[in-house]
Amino acid sequence: GTPLTGRSLPGLSVGLRTQVQAGTLPKPTIWAEPGSVVPSGTPVTIWCQGTLEAQVFHLDKEGTSVPWDRQKPPGPGDKAQLAIPQMTEQHAGSYRCYYSTPTGWSEGSDRLELVVTGSYSKPSLSALPSPVVTLGGSVTLQCGSHQGFNRFLLTKEGEDESSRTLDGQRAPNWQTQALFSVGPVTPGHGWTFRCYGFYRDTPQVWSAPSDPLELLVPGLSGKPSLLTSQGPVITSGQNLTLQCRSDVSYARFALSKEGGQDLPQRPSRRPQEGLSQADFPLGPVSTVHGGRYRCYGGHGLSSEWSAPSEPLELLVAGEEDRPSLSVRPGPTVAPGENVTLLCQSGERTDTFLLFKEGTAHRPLRLRSQDQAGRYQAEFSLSPVTSAHGGTYRCYRSLSTDPYLLSQPSEPLVLVVSGEQGLSVSLSSSGLSEPSEYAALAVR
Repeated sequence: GTPLTGRSLPGLSVGLRTQVQAGTLPKPTIWAEPGSVVPSGTPVTIWCQGTLEAQVFHLDKEGTSVPWDRQKPPGPGDKAQLAIPQMTEQHAGSYRCYYSTPTGWSEGSDRLELVVTGSYSKPSLSALPSPVVTLGGSVTLQCGSHQGFNRFLLTKEGEDESSRTLDGQRAPNWQTQALFSVGPVTPGHGWTFRCYGFYRDTPQVWSAPSDPLELLVPGLSGKPSLLTSQGPVITSGQNLTLQCRSDVSYARFALSKEGGQDLPQRPSRRPQEGLSQADFPLGPVSTVHGGRYRCYGGHGLSSEWSAPSEPLELLVAGEEDRPSLSVRPGPTVAPGENVTLLCQSGERTDTFLLFKEGTAHRPLRLRSQDQAGRYQAEFSLSPVTSAHGGTYRCYRSLSTDPYLLSQPSEPLVLVVSGEQGLSVSLSSSGLSEPSEYAALAVR
């Protein structure tokens, strides 16, 4: 970079001030515009302001002994500037300024720490366990990097801007990281953070900033609804969009997944009067999309969010072998009879799930029983009513990944005789939602 000499910096001379007697003059003020944390390659100006009698300004940079000229401000006035057209690591450091008048030198200003950012690649910033934090709760923010930083700095953006620094610790995955505890969180303030990594011996040379992390603090205003265009089980590879909607006119919506780090946000649109909604396309679904989702509504640029929607469970059918589904006493039964649907598999299974086509109800779940090396569960529909007629499928899952299901069993059609007109052999219209079925949730 340009050497820091008085000749190259109009108005401010730079160097080590030797044998200067500090007098009783008021100490000058030093600051940087647009700020003291400067991305590499961008311009910054250091200002020093003394009194109107100031004749010469002088800037010290810690650790350098560059020769300096005594220089006067460019025109009449009480301040001088040092313009740096392109910030580099050479310009980063700790600065103080002084000025002299006919009666002597002032004392030194406070220190200005001029920081360059972008010297190393950005660290990652995540919230543990989740970026959704209940009112009054706390959260741990983890800043980590593979660059071996031994210091990390966390900044909070917004009106109540602040920053904190911690030593880096070795993490098991060859990273160094720092864990910052944040809280208790309150509504109404922005909770957006970034972090930087740096090395202890060059404290003014920082990495690029991490991506911003916004914490979401649910409030009390009306909760939205979270809907899916598909049924409760999605086949791997299917395109899926989740829709968050409300009769409160929210300006934006956010989607969270339990245990996940992402908090995508979408601006609201108004498909009709009195309704606001946003679509969250998840794209082709893969096994990682299984889980429990909630959405939130937000007003304008304020950081206040609504209460969470009811949770929506997404179950993804993967490649695992399908179970078999059979019925006792048989697929055609009379009202009032006792019916058992038997789901079984030779593969290890922790839970069996039974779905009825065309209903929006949550599936029935049963722990599997091990019968001589075969896993099975018996779903009892007793006493049968016409509402039980329909098409059933069952799936298997493991407790290690409860939202990942096997392929479905072959469909089983249950016909309730004597009321043929009412039996629903292939109801995909969603019209048949018998309350009896909902009441059968066996835990």
